[in-house]
Amino acid sequence: MTAGEAIPPAASRAALLVLADGRFPAGGHAHSGGAEAAVKAGRVRDAATLEAFCRGRLHTAGLTAAGLAAAAAAGLDPLALDEAADARTPSPALRAAARRLGRQLTRAVRATWPSPELDALAAARPRGAHQPVVLGLAARTAGLTPLDAAYAAVYESVSGPATAVVRLLSLDPFDATGVLARLTPELDAVAARAADAARGGVDALPACSAPLLDITAEVHAAWPVRLFAT
Repeated sequence: MTAGEAIPPAASRAALLVLADGRFPAGGHAHSGGAEAAVKAGRVRDAATLEAFCRGRLHTAGLTAAGLAAAAAAGLDPLALDEAADARTPSPALRAAARRLGRQLTRAVRATWPSPELDALAAARPRGAHQPVVLGLAARTAGLTPLDAAYAAVYESVSGPATAVVRLLSLDPFDATGVLARLTPELDAVAARAADAARGGVDALPACSAPLLDITAEVHAAWPVRLFAT
């Protein structure tokens, strides 16, 4: 938050906790954010390698998602942002997953914070808009700021893989939580960068690539048996 920016009401800040809660029925528990493929490939084996994986994801896919979410929360055209999200998601498997998650999040948010803007987006994108765009519009509907939306996106980008690796490797949950705690300064920085970029409009939004995540997402989608959807 910049100097002089109004502090949102306490109720709005409480809404951020609801939106970022892993128990919010948005479908994220079924996705590992690429961690399942990384575990199988041996790139994630323990807390140290999980931290490296999460850090890489935060500064690429996480930053891109946070920028889209912040822009939607700032009131930019959600349909234009949805097109921008498509352009920033080269993997067909990840595009499909982002829209499924967006559709599920739309259902949850419309039941929690009814909004004409969400209704209009659902009508325009019946198969689902990209999840970060819906997340930002949800934040806006709940009275949150673009920076709040960015925080929700960056936290999700690392908490999902961390939770998944606890299940995939039987990693000690205390170790996984320690990974998230050590990443908090970087979460702050990435959220602030995303919110700042959103002020410049759609063309100024981050478009950081993570080619290995894209490649492994396509491989993972072809597995006949898997624990997570992504």
